[in-house]
Amino acid sequence: MKLVLASNAKGPVNRTEAWACVMANLAFPGSGSLAAGKSVGYYQAALTIIGCVLSLATGIHLMQWMLVNWVKINDATGDPAETLTTIWREIRWPLAGLGIFGLALLWSCLTSWQILEAHPKNAAPPRIG
Repeated sequence: MKLVLASNAKGPVNRTEAWACVMANLAFPGSGSLAAGKSVGYYQAALTIIGCVLSLATGIHLMQWMLVNWVKINDATGDPAETLTTIWREIRWPLAGLGIFGLALLWSCLTSWQILEAHPKNAAPPRIG
């Protein structure tokens, strides 16, 4: 069995299908690009998965850390700079995951715009006969 990652999709035929690709890109960045026949969707989907897994895995650790250190964080007598530094050390990886996901979403929005531009709103209807 041969695995081929090349997209066989020809892309959307009309503006309605182009909008379906845009909505798919908003739901899961990269999926609408792949449905439109753009191979860049593989990279967008990979960034989406990396961002989601990174933010989920490190976010779970962040929540556990916050529960353990809640009293220390809310201590009014402590040094605020030290508290912020400690929080930053714990929150930077979940934020990095969200940033990667945001990058994938932005990239897929740009691709969606290209898909919509390729299918103008007032296209001439097909000739009959």
